[in-house]
Amino acid sequence: MSTEENKTLARHFRETMDGNKGAGLEEFLAPQVVMHFPGSPPLNREQVQGLIGLFYSAFPDLHHTFEDQIAEGDKVVSRMTFRGTHQGEFQGIPPTGKEVTFAGIVIDRFVSGKIVENWSNLDMLGMMQQLGVIPTPKQA
Repeated sequence: MSTEENKTLARHFRETMDGNKGAGLEEFLAPQVVMHFPGSPPLNREQVQGLIGLFYSAFPDLHHTFEDQIAEGDKVVSRMTFRGTHQGEFQGIPPTGKEVTFAGIVIDRFVSGKIVENWSNLDMLGMMQQLGVIPTPKQA
């Protein structure tokens, strides 16, 4: 597949997540997919779907805005902004009703039109600060 086709697939994958609250991802994830997420051991397909489901159950209106995309070979790098409202429990935090906006950079590696590997780096600290569970540094 071309780099442009892979970029389109990366976007369509996230748009499908947003439209279906994380459901219906099988068409994008290879059976042997591995996701690398900070603070977690590598995740398999079932665990990836569980993690995505966790985010959408806590932030049912979560959506991605693509800021930049770069592709080379079989990899696509996407810089995104995530927005959503905390409406369900998230990592033991009861719903706050707060809207959050946080940045993320993901790298997807494709083989035959499917994601076989993913590296995700999301601003979880910023998100937790917006939820009020981690203090925000004082301005000098």
